[in-house]
Amino acid sequence: MPLILETIVTTTSPDGELHLVPFGLIQDGADWVLAPFRPSPTILNLEANPVFAASSPSDIRVIAGAVTGRRDWATLPCDRIPGRRLADSFGHAEFEVTDVEPDATRPRYRGRLVHSAAHIPFFGYNRAQAAVLEAAILSTRLHMLDPEKILTEMRYHAIAIIKTAGPAEREAWDWIEDKVAAALGRSDRILDEPTAAP
Repeated sequence: MPLILETIVTTTSPDGELHLVPFGLIQDGADWVLAPFRPSPTILNLEANPVFAASSPSDIRVIAGAVTGRRDWATLPCDRIPGRRLADSFGHAEFEVTDVEPDATRPRYRGRLVHSAAHIPFFGYNRAQAAVLEAAILSTRLHMLDPEKILTEMRYHAIAIIKTAGPAEREAWDWIEDKVAAALGRSDRILDEPTAAP
């Protein structure tokens, strides 16, 4: 299996409109591959403007927000490509698309790194951030997975939220839990369940 890095990818439309979305970048030798599912604004943007930036968000709420309809995050101009990157990030990388593997469902865009930069120090890992990331991915697969599987995994990830979350991680979790609850017709919260206690 290839290495996949979870990032925030930004692309721009022909009229300069920014599209910001969480994406797993797939390592392939020295290149990185984007494989969006159709239909996707990312695909339309890459067809018109074949460059993209990938940022490592310093605030996990960016990923949770993007999958729950909160996409208004601060950005800055890229250094080498015509586009923008996430402002609050540990670092970012800029890519030019060098090849496209067409597919009716999921085309693959091969990106060649043209620039990368670090922005703020990275002090360490946090289990709650990892739990939010996993929950965010689950929330994008509500139409594909059995509801009980989703709830089972959310309950497991909730343990890390209870034990290690700060205010930002807790808010991010709440956004995702609200999305999952609405999709599954639930009114109670996973963190309030007796079995969620550490």
